[in-house]
Amino acid sequence: MSSTPSPETRTSTSPTPLPTTPPAQPSRSELQALAAVLQAERAAVYGYGVVGGKVGRAQRQQASSRLDWHALNRDAVAAQLSLAGSTPPPGPAAYALPFEVDDEASARSLAVHLEVGVAACYADLVGAAPAARRIDAAQALSACAVAAQRWGAVVGAFPGLPERSEG
Repeated sequence: MSSTPSPETRTSTSPTPLPTTPPAQPSRSELQALAAVLQAERAAVYGYGVVGGKVGRAQRQQASSRLDWHALNRDAVAAQLSLAGSTPPPGPAAYALPFEVDDEASARSLAVHLEVGVAACYADLVGAAPAARRIDAAQALSACAVAAQRWGAVVGAFPGLPERSEG
C-alpha cells in the first residue's frame, strides 16, 4: 500500500518517497508535524515548477526529478493524514516566492531554500514520530539535505536543524 513508483518509472538516483501508510494512533504533535510537512511539500512542488523554468537544460532533469519526488511525498503525507482521520486543509493556488527568481542563479537559490525548508519540517517529524516511523522521516530529511547540497548549499552536520549546525 505504498506510493513508491515502480523501478521502471523511478530513476536509480531518486530517493524512495514516503509510504502512504497512516500512523497508528498518531499523537497530536505527529499530526501537526505531518501537516507542516504537507504544507512544505506543496510549496516545494510549486517552487520546483518555477525552478524548472529558469534553470538550464543540464539541471532541468534534476529539477523535474525533485518536483516528482516532492509531489509523491505530498500525496503520501496527505493520504497518511486522511487515513489517520485528519482532514488536510487545501493548499493555496499559488505561493509567494521568498525572493525574485529571474535567472538560473536565483532558481538554484530557490531550490536550496525549498530543500532546506522541507528538511526542517522532516526534522520536526523525526522528533514527533514514534521510533517505528522515524526512519521514513529521517530518510526524507537526508534526501532533502543531499538535494540541497547538489543545488549548491553547504549542508551542516545536522541538516534541518540550523541552530545545531552553526558550530
